[in-house]
Amino acid sequence: MNEVLIEKFAKVIVDKGVALQDGQMLVINAPLEAATLVKYIVKEAYLKNSKKVMVNFSDAEVNKQEQLYASQETLNELPDWAVARAHYIVDNGAASLSITSPKPGIMAGVDPMRMQIASRAIMPKMKFFRKYTMENEGQWCVVACPNEIWAKKVFPDLEVAEATEKLWEAILNASRVTLDNDPVAEWNEHNKALSSRNEILNNYNFVSLHFKNSLGTDLEIGLVENHIWAGGGEHSKKGVYFNPNIPTEENFCMPHNKKINGRVVATMPLNYSGKLIEDFYLDFKDGKVVAYDAKKELDALKSLIEFDEGSSSLGEVALISHNSPISNMNILFYNTLFDENASCHLALGASYTTTNLKDAEKYTEAELDALGSNQSNTHVDFMFGSSDMEVTGLTHDGKVVQIFKNGNFVF
Repeated sequence: MNEVLIEKFAKVIVDKGVALQDGQMLVINAPLEAATLVKYIVKEAYLKNSKKVMVNFSDAEVNKQEQLYASQETLNELPDWAVARAHYIVDNGAASLSITSPKPGIMAGVDPMRMQIASRAIMPKMKFFRKYTMENEGQWCVVACPNEIWAKKVFPDLEVAEATEKLWEAILNASRVTLDNDPVAEWNEHNKALSSRNEILNNYNFVSLHFKNSLGTDLEIGLVENHIWAGGGEHSKKGVYFNPNIPTEENFCMPHNKKINGRVVATMPLNYSGKLIEDFYLDFKDGKVVAYDAKKELDALKSLIEFDEGSSSLGEVALISHNSPISNMNILFYNTLFDENASCHLALGASYTTTNLKDAEKYTEAELDALGSNQSNTHVDFMFGSSDMEVTGLTHDGKVVQIFKNGNFVF
């Protein structure tokens, strides 16, 4: 890949993604495949006067061997030093960057329950760190980098090198990085456009949304009172404006976790913990999944829904026109970061309370639960948008407003 483009990508990540501040620490979690990109990000961070850049590399193959062969005792253990490091990051007010480079199907053959053991061991001890990001106490961002396995999955008819180059090109285009543009300026304009649509949705102050298409989705989602539609950039609790996801095309809100009823049919595979869940649906009653099925990796879907009490309800509903930049690429990325920005999507698990609820900080956890906020140690998006999706919103005065027609926003 052209290193000029990688350098521009790194600048967008540091300036618009994590919005690194003068003297701030940056923590980067990345797969080995992202080493070249990481090099440019580290350089850009220090040019922005970062206090310190910490890089944590990982490898999916190594993780698979641990999941296959480590003892249950080992899987169930999170070392004290790992928790202490997370506290150090939070205490220093660091910005956090995660670079994803999925290998779809890499965990085939691994018992989903063993993976759940490891996740359940980590989540309670790291709840404070999840709060740090999900509640925007510090800036955070997720971006992507290709690898050969992922590239061949997306472009199976191409040779490995060509497929990897093609995936790089798709990632950069989706992230608004080209040779002849100013990506930082383009992101400024894009954030303004998403903010404008948020304002329209917020002014309607919908009680509920109704989704329907020919594939079988017929779902009503109640929204929490005093909800806030968000999308594009967000503000940290210190007032720093940043972009949690690059790319992003969504406007999203908070469902009421006890007011979700009907069926939703997924329109794209879900890559969950290295397992590719395909052709699945979920039935909801009073906010909870009461029935579900999948043609492939049903056990993985089951482990997600049963992860904890909140993973069988929804924490997010997001609207994205079928006629949008990533959707129009006609590429199935097998990666939520991209596929969720090509389609309306929902998330099983935790709500983004700080982002999607007015004055969220004044409520206790018990009060948030009573308001309909979904509490969970996970948050997993899946896609259900389609070219014929119809979406209507019900206002407090009983008016039904058309939001989507033929898969696209009407405003």
